[in-house]
Amino acid sequence: MLSVLRTTWPLFLGILLLMVGNGMQGTLLGIRGGLEGIPTLQMSVVMSGYFAGFLLGSLTVPGLIKNVGHVRVFAALGSMISSVLVLYSVEPNWIWWTLLRCVIGFCFCGVYITSESWLNARSTNENRGQTLSAYMIVQLLGIVAAQALLNTSDPGGYTLFIIASVLVSFAFMPILLSARPAPQFQTIKRMSFGQLYRASPLGCVGIFLMGGVFAVLSGMSSVWGAVIGLSVAEISVFVAASYAGGLVLQYPIGWISDRYDRRKLVLILAAVGTATGVAVVSAQPGTLGLVIAGALMGGIANPIYALLLAYTNDYLDQSDMAAASAGLLFIYGIGSMGGPVITGWLMEVLGPDGFWVYMAVLLAMLTVYAGWRTTRRRALTPDEQGNFAVITPNATTIAVEAALDEKQSNPS
Repeated sequence: MLSVLRTTWPLFLGILLLMVGNGMQGTLLGIRGGLEGIPTLQMSVVMSGYFAGFLLGSLTVPGLIKNVGHVRVFAALGSMISSVLVLYSVEPNWIWWTLLRCVIGFCFCGVYITSESWLNARSTNENRGQTLSAYMIVQLLGIVAAQALLNTSDPGGYTLFIIASVLVSFAFMPILLSARPAPQFQTIKRMSFGQLYRASPLGCVGIFLMGGVFAVLSGMSSVWGAVIGLSVAEISVFVAASYAGGLVLQYPIGWISDRYDRRKLVLILAAVGTATGVAVVSAQPGTLGLVIAGALMGGIANPIYALLLAYTNDYLDQSDMAAASAGLLFIYGIGSMGGPVITGWLMEVLGPDGFWVYMAVLLAMLTVYAGWRTTRRRALTPDEQGNFAVITPNATTIAVEAALDEKQSNPS
């Protein structure tokens, strides 16, 4: 992996700075919304805006790139992101913020697609797996580092928004100066949702449910933290822990999944996540307990997402993987849009515990469904399975397809 970093460090540096900016704006808005007295339900709409924009971007950005090229799209979207980060502080209004969150979600989706295209183009068959692993690690490290920066200034002012904007602006210099032309997008063979569901019912249902879980964990954590009165430092530690848990547990869970029935592993992880949510609601732990629960929930949500992608592709021809990954990411996007809003409503009805209740309910549904699916189809042997690929929910179709294709063509 060190050799990969030596040759592509400008790209990774730019991606790291991008993720710091993105990680700051998500948490900062939740904290600032609490300071401004914006109701929880309205803040949940704000948070869902990012996922709506991201979904729209996944459908339209490839067409933009085909028409005007990678560099122009990348530069235009980067400028828009930098502007939006400053515009947040102009008017602390939930409707204004929702519109801006939609725009920034759209732009980040386009930036990810372009970055992943460049990384994929610069990789070889020998180092593609290492490159993609490094990319996922850098993404998570950037979001974790962003939480530390939230403690450098007053979230009630505009300084933190400016810092995020400046970091994003800096991010584009190493990327644009080092990037080579990316290959043209290939037309992806379409796969209907019916075909995708018949190939993997668990993959479709599970990805939809995990979209809700991850959107709540990544989008509503700071809103929930502000509601229960956590300090800025405590909120930033909680959010960082949820991403750090995902980073740490991806690899051991992936190793197990290559040697075990993935459906049962999904069932076990979902059951542990359900128990975690129930335990928090029942025990009402202190800050340390909440941080541990956040790390565990993040450590479960990220690997389950990657497990479901790998499991679905176990039942597909390699030529169908691109179409399947696009379909699954669309299903994930639909699930992620509704997650924050439903959680916001539950927090209005049940109080702050609604944050944990919603995730626990979704994971309980996944536990039951995964258990039922184990009775409907025989388990694949390890030799029949493709290898697990480290993929985070922030990845677009480009990275998902490249990661799974690399794992299929280079089995362990």
